Amino acid sequence: MSTQPRPATAFPRSKLLTVNESSPPPAAGEPFSPRAVLAGRPAGRTPVGFIMGIAVTAACAMVALGIDAAQSFATGHGVAPFAIALPMALLPVPLLVVVVLWMDRLEPEPRGMLAFAFGWGAGIAALTALIVNTADLVYVTMPRLGASTGEYVAATFGAPVIEESLKGLFLIGLLWRRRGEIDGPTDGVIYAAMVGLGFAMIENVGYYINALVSPERGGIALLGYTFVLRGLVSPFLHPIFTSMTGLGVAYAASRRSGGKWAVALGLLAAMTLHGIWNGLSLYGTAGLLGAYLIMSCVLVALIVVLVADRRRVIGLIRRYLPAYQHTGLVTADDVAMLASLRARGVARRWARASGGHPAATAMSDYQLAATELALACAKADRRVLDFNAFAAREHSLLTLMALARSAFSRHVAGGSEITPAPWAASASALTHGRH
Repeated sequence: MSTQPRPATAFPRSKLLTVNESSPPPAAGEPFSPRAVLAGRPAGRTPVGFIMGIAVTAACAMVALGIDAAQSFATGHGVAPFAIALPMALLPVPLLVVVVLWMDRLEPEPRGMLAFAFGWGAGIAALTALIVNTADLVYVTMPRLGASTGEYVAATFGAPVIEESLKGLFLIGLLWRRRGEIDGPTDGVIYAAMVGLGFAMIENVGYYINALVSPERGGIALLGYTFVLRGLVSPFLHPIFTSMTGLGVAYAASRRSGGKWAVALGLLAAMTLHGIWNGLSLYGTAGLLGAYLIMSCVLVALIVVLVADRRRVIGLIRRYLPAYQHTGLVTADDVAMLASLRARGVARRWARASGGHPAATAMSDYQLAATELALACAKADRRVLDFNAFAAREHSLLTLMALARSAFSRHVAGGSEITPAPWAASASALTHGRH
């Protein structure tokens, strides 16, 4: 059996652009931003539309919190319920975001886009859902079905459709405008989780206020129960729901055309899971236990998907990057390092110890650019990227790899022949291609 590495793409290799460390840097005055290269966008200032989007989501979140504060005053308890509920809703969020980012270590998404996803959930989706759900309950379901039945129908059938549609709009917009950001199921789940966490944070403020101002239903005791239920025991409910839409969007993004059915199916699955949770949770302890069992199974399935997708990306690194050894930018030792999260961490720590923060940043850029290159090759093989798009993407990523490699390798103490990289069998991991 042949041991020759598979060609990087289905395109003729003679037509593809390659660079090495001796390649000239970008022309003087020409902007070159590692963050822009990794995100697949033009270098330069942050797009005005993105800044406006962040501003709008922040404004919507403030309006939603203002409505909660007004609700607190309307109960006759003053600002105290809101002042207690807000920090309780914020308390678990940093840890939950860290967990999500930890799952996104191999090919991290742009932090700006993740912040926008969180803001969309906390702002636009939460505010619109608050208004529409309230209007549906007050003007539609309760007048027609009565207080008890109307509340049940609104929670089980109305709210899931409204909320998952609003959260899913971000993912659909991402598919429409920034399709290249979605490289697989993990990306769909990560963006969905950030949207869900933002939405849940704002929603929990209202739940905590309602618990605190209802002394006939428990007051402080009910607040504690609600916090444990929503903030500690089931903080990933909304991310789990919306992850179904994220998986559908990820499947659609992996195809050159079509895939709309997957988005619709994912959205339907999100609404169904949301409705099951809301419906069962109204049946007391037995209903909650049943709902937790179902959601736990879904969570385990999502973890399996994430693990399988990580293995897929590692397989792509091992499959495609060896074809670039002739550029001098990647060696067999480098491929082994790039295919291991532990070895990547060792490499970043080594770079930091050798050259401080700039070298560690360069090492991170090198690792991410190499990973993006493997993903781009896979997209080219599937014809998701056409020839010109792939050639441009390949060139920008190889250029970034060359600049980053030069930046961290120059800090090797005593010369690379004397002090090889810790992931290398010999010094060749840094000497090959140096001039």
